[in-house]
Amino acid sequence: MTDPEELWYYNVEDGTVAQGLQAPARSRMGPYPDRDSAQRALDIAKERNKAADREDEEWQ
Repeated sequence: MTDPEELWYYNVEDGTVAQGLQAPARSRMGPYPDRDSAQRALDIAKERNKAADREDEEWQ
């Protein structure tokens, strides 16, 4: 298992990206494998939400 301190996180409070558990859990999105992915955290979440909405519509 990967050490959380080696992974990247997006801070929803201030929009910064950091490696490791520098922000409180309530402020972090992640973990992400690299800095670029963490910087795209909000876009990734939007994409995942859209995919989940499509699956819900197909299920109903």
